[in-house]
Amino acid sequence: MNQSAYVIGVDFGTDSVRALVASTQNGETIATAVQYYPRWKKGLYCDPSTQQYRQHPLDYLESLEAAIKQALANCPADVKANIKGISVDTTGSTPVAVDTTGTPLALTPGMEENPNAMFVLWKDHTANDEAELINTIAHSGKFEDYTKYCGGIYSSEWYWAKMLHVVRVDELVREKAISWVEHCDWIPAVLTGNKDVKTLVRSRCAAGHKAMWHESWGGLPPADFLEAIDPLLVKYATMFKDTVVASESVGTISAEWAAKLGLPADVVIGSGAFDAHMGAVGADIQPYALCKIIGTSTCDILMAPMEASGHLLIKGICGQVDGSVVPGMLGMEAGQSAYGDVYAWLRKLIIKPMAALMNGDLDAEKMQQYEDKLLAYLSGEAEKLPLRDNDVLVLDWFNGRRTPDANHTVKSAMIGLHLGTDAAHLFKGLVEATAFGAHSIAQRFEEEGVPIKEVIALGGVAKKSGYAMQVLANVMNRPIKIVANEQACAIGAAMFAAVAAGIYKDTAAAQQAMFGGYERVWEPQPEKVDYYAKRYKQFLALGAFSEKVYA
Repeated sequence: MNQSAYVIGVDFGTDSVRALVASTQNGETIATAVQYYPRWKKGLYCDPSTQQYRQHPLDYLESLEAAIKQALANCPADVKANIKGISVDTTGSTPVAVDTTGTPLALTPGMEENPNAMFVLWKDHTANDEAELINTIAHSGKFEDYTKYCGGIYSSEWYWAKMLHVVRVDELVREKAISWVEHCDWIPAVLTGNKDVKTLVRSRCAAGHKAMWHESWGGLPPADFLEAIDPLLVKYATMFKDTVVASESVGTISAEWAAKLGLPADVVIGSGAFDAHMGAVGADIQPYALCKIIGTSTCDILMAPMEASGHLLIKGICGQVDGSVVPGMLGMEAGQSAYGDVYAWLRKLIIKPMAALMNGDLDAEKMQQYEDKLLAYLSGEAEKLPLRDNDVLVLDWFNGRRTPDANHTVKSAMIGLHLGTDAAHLFKGLVEATAFGAHSIAQRFEEEGVPIKEVIALGGVAKKSGYAMQVLANVMNRPIKIVANEQACAIGAAMFAAVAAGIYKDTAAAQQAMFGGYERVWEPQPEKVDYYAKRYKQFLALGAFSEKVYA
């Protein structure tokens, strides 16, 4: 192995993109840089009241270039010349309508300000009706159930539902869209200069988990099934057939991007994948380890040998795909649509009216300091509270339910409020809600025949909120291992870049060399486990009642 070899892992999040330059010898972070999406930061093209969340492709391109340049500028002089590979992860499903060259329609004349011509972000729920229709047709008995490898319930957060919604409501996009491309597939195409949508490489991870792609039926669902959903989908039945795993190379960097970034002409570009899946690899995921990527929402990744679990059809999760995490392993995805966002809701509830009443007496910097301190303060106060059976009980469905059993029409509910309820009691209820939601996911995997041998957590909430992690350990009655690297998704992408560039033979070798270990383990507190077990049963009962109300 060349000890002076370096790779770049690029992690596209909901609000920003991070570029991380890492040594392939030991995974050391040489430099990192973050760029926030400027249009997204202004709230452009989004309407939270209708759950519309769109991102302009220029936000991705401009931020990608700036982040990589800044990271490289912070590196020692010899690093840039020894960059061997770049791999990217993104949110998903985040698709966009493209023309024959694979160019997003928002980058074509006359479409620049059209939200429907932009990337439909993972948390966009404008396609609830379309998801319901897909499920109705899939479960009608007239066709093979093409949702069976994605948990049996198709979500409005996924590829076909979003696509159908956009082409139904926008005639111009319907006319001009030749194909639809996931964010994680578009960036590698841009970096390699691919200008032909027919040869654009498609991620096994994205296609298998979100687009009902499966080898057993030859790729995407057949035209007759799509026509039964809506004839508008038929033109997309043959968009692509083959997919690749994330350890594969899609080519070398284009001359244009090599010049932009000041990189060698032979830098290898790896196939893209979703952030949680690469993050799990960055967290050193092993068979039967449940890896929780905890931020504004969560993605839960579990993998098992194909020979042990490949025959199972696991109900209510976000897909099971051969090779979506590590080649040769069954990759399984689940998650919660809101986690850190649940805590942020309470913060806004308290801070926003206070800021308005202060009438400008506090500047933005000072107000941000209060926001940063609030959740830490509430964590300390909540931790002091006695555990009572009639405490505030909350559902974590603030943004609908991702798993088990996707349903983005349900909403949160809370019971047990009284005049003695204060912000600390409410915060305690919110933290417990997210832990109960997480526990329900683990239980579903085990009920469906996939054991869980350990739980790993990474991401902002996992690193910053010890109270939330202690409650999670108590609710799950399992140790929670916290990944030391704050940028596990980016280092996971860097590991894949090292494999794609041929520095390591496989992801296991890259993990062994580049994983940075765990910073601590949260052990369950035995005296509190029974309390949370009882409360979890109440949580399930509240969920069943609430779902009947929304039905």
